[in-house]
Amino acid sequence: TINILMNVDWYFILFNIILEAGIYLVWTYRWKLILMTVNEHISYRSLLVMLLASDFGNNVTPGAAGGEPLRAYLLSATKKTPFEIAFATSTADRVFEFFPFVLISLFAAFFILFWEIPIWTKLIVFIMILVSLFFFTIILYAVYRKEISQRVIIRIMKSIHPFLVKLVKSDLTLVEMNEKIIFYIDRFSKGFLQVVKDKKILIIGFILSFFMWALDIVRFYICFITIGVYPPVIPLIIIYTIGILIMLVPLLPGSWGIREVIIVGLFAVVGVAGDVVISASLIDRFVSYILPTIIGAFAALYYGKHIKQSQEMKTSNP
Repeated sequence: TINILMNVDWYFILFNIILEAGIYLVWTYRWKLILMTVNEHISYRSLLVMLLASDFGNNVTPGAAGGEPLRAYLLSATKKTPFEIAFATSTADRVFEFFPFVLISLFAAFFILFWEIPIWTKLIVFIMILVSLFFFTIILYAVYRKEISQRVIIRIMKSIHPFLVKLVKSDLTLVEMNEKIIFYIDRFSKGFLQVVKDKKILIIGFILSFFMWALDIVRFYICFITIGVYPPVIPLIIIYTIGILIMLVPLLPGSWGIREVIIVGLFAVVGVAGDVVISASLIDRFVSYILPTIIGAFAALYYGKHIKQSQEMKTSNP
């Protein structure tokens, strides 16, 4: 692997970085369009920095669970967008991203049936696809049936209210807290539905999502070209999709090591050597994970400092 990486084509690595930057630019534009549907007009530059900061949150939390709340918090704290509206737009943005993922996952599940791989590998892949589809369906159902979401969260709050009051040192009664839950879920649901019911945004969002997915797959393919290998395209798409599924499993940030082991085994089926796959995967990790995480950390620090200064100014000027 080290010998392979010593002989990479650096022009292709640069091109890979440009493609990754292009993905972030399209992603920011998609989020900006979503925000415009709820009458939030934020500058493109601010949204790009917030997106990078939120991706840092995704990359350092298992299952990529930290990005959307962080994105909503930054938007709320710096642009005065209500948190529930900000969270609705970031969630809707992820839903747009999930549609191509669902279609390609089903495509992958069909093709993998005919691969000569252990039955347990096929079973794991199918389970991951089904679990992802299940959670996706639950999210959509919870948004459309907000009264059910309210009942579930209110029941949870009823059981943890005494502990929560002591933890945050709040005087809120259970009735007051329930009223706030109903208000915020209602605002979140209305904001989310306002986005997904806009036909123009729905169509543009899907087109942008498929375009981003295509760029990402081209970028992954170029990781192999960088080391002088040209793997078959269809299996690469299938294996890359499975790699994304693995990264959603909440075990380690980015599923380091787990993803690599599984995709090495899958690429072996189509005749790509393990050391080649590891080398291409390391290049992919550097471009799509390490670099964005470093840049995102600086973006998060920038906004952290900005928010802290704003709070200090409010304290000194009540």
